[in-house]
Amino acid sequence: MKPVFTFVTALFFVTIAVAQAPRKVTADKIVGIVGDKIILKSDVYNDILDRQRRGEPVPENADCAIMEQILTLKALVVQAEKDSIQVGDDEIEALLDNQIRGFVNMYGSKEALEEIAGRTVYQIKEDFRQTFKERKLAERMRDKIVENVKITPQEVKDFFAKKDQKNLPFYESQVVIGQITVNPKASRDLEKLTIDELNDFKTQVESGTQKFETLARLYTDDPGSKESGGQYSINRTEKTWDPAFLNNAFRLKEGQVSPVFKSKFGYHIIQMVSRAGDDAIVRHILRIPKITDDEINEAIDKLDSVRAKLIAGTITFGEAVAKYSEDENSKFTGGYLQGPNGSTFLELNQLDKDLVELLGKSGLKAGEYSKPTPYTDERGKKGVRIIYLKTRTTPHVENLKDDYDHLAKDALEIKKQKALETWFESKIPTYYIMIDPDFNACSTLKNWMQYATASNK
Repeated sequence: MKPVFTFVTALFFVTIAVAQAPRKVTADKIVGIVGDKIILKSDVYNDILDRQRRGEPVPENADCAIMEQILTLKALVVQAEKDSIQVGDDEIEALLDNQIRGFVNMYGSKEALEEIAGRTVYQIKEDFRQTFKERKLAERMRDKIVENVKITPQEVKDFFAKKDQKNLPFYESQVVIGQITVNPKASRDLEKLTIDELNDFKTQVESGTQKFETLARLYTDDPGSKESGGQYSINRTEKTWDPAFLNNAFRLKEGQVSPVFKSKFGYHIIQMVSRAGDDAIVRHILRIPKITDDEINEAIDKLDSVRAKLIAGTITFGEAVAKYSEDENSKFTGGYLQGPNGSTFLELNQLDKDLVELLGKSGLKAGEYSKPTPYTDERGKKGVRIIYLKTRTTPHVENLKDDYDHLAKDALEIKKQKALETWFESKIPTYYIMIDPDFNACSTLKNWMQYATASNK
């Protein structure tokens, strides 16, 4: 059977593509059945039509590939239900809410989304509720199948030995970096100046002399919303938002402007644009009080003493992160920077500009700590940090010594894939399978077809 372990990711993108054009555009009929789960023609072909409408390339035999993905998902869902795997309604509701927020951001407003879809937000959510639930059940079943699959050092060595040694990949220099950060606090005078400034903006908006979005474009310190006039789509239950921001936003009526309040990012005012239950569209202006040299130097002195303890060995890096670092992500990563895939091995182009410059100027070697250094984060907030260079590789051809972690991860995924293939080979014959003759020419469905033939005799 063809490898199936990547199907969950593939099907996720199929679902999103269909969701961007919610109307059904293909006459439906049942083209497949796995157990008691049916597959509709629209499930397969609407994705292809969506790609064509967006001008994206459609691979040859796309219908065969999509059909295989859906058959795989349905089989996992059937087994998940047999094994009594549960997915909570609250979890599905949160996924649907997140998807709707994505659509609202894409089209600009809830009203625009509903006009394009020809359906209300409630109806759109109901259209995708079962799809999202099945996808989550399939993910849980896949995780259960491979949860006990482990990899040994010998298996990693064997995996590397089987690779074409004349065509091994080349890796640029990579670093593993930890940081301990302190965020200097602005003086009371400068905080008061910031508060007064925001109160003046509030007065201008309420008096009608200025539009909120105009002031946001001119003065907000939030780069993520500056171009959109401070606008965000938010949800009361979403944990990624600052609690103070949510609390102040959902006290407002449409058109109302909040009092000045403080969040972990700085000081804000918010204007409520529109609201539907726990969903809302708001505008905000963020102002970060100015940090002077006095506050920067105070933070440097604090971290100087921390660095001395690290060098003396009276405290470990992990202990110092837990005790002194004010970076929220440190609580989850032990102070180490991570890439989008969760790896701590980063190339220089994945680091912020200040950090690349610091590594170049300081001549920091593996195992050493930098002096406390001021920097500015992506939100424009000033801080001071100590950098710990745990590892630095030189540009090299892949090898066991430098790339063991990469190789172990790849070897583990292949072993999980084989475990899934073995599972499918044992389980698929036990399910009722029906596949429409329209897919008889799909060579990738050969194994499914033989079980379908047996099922229909």
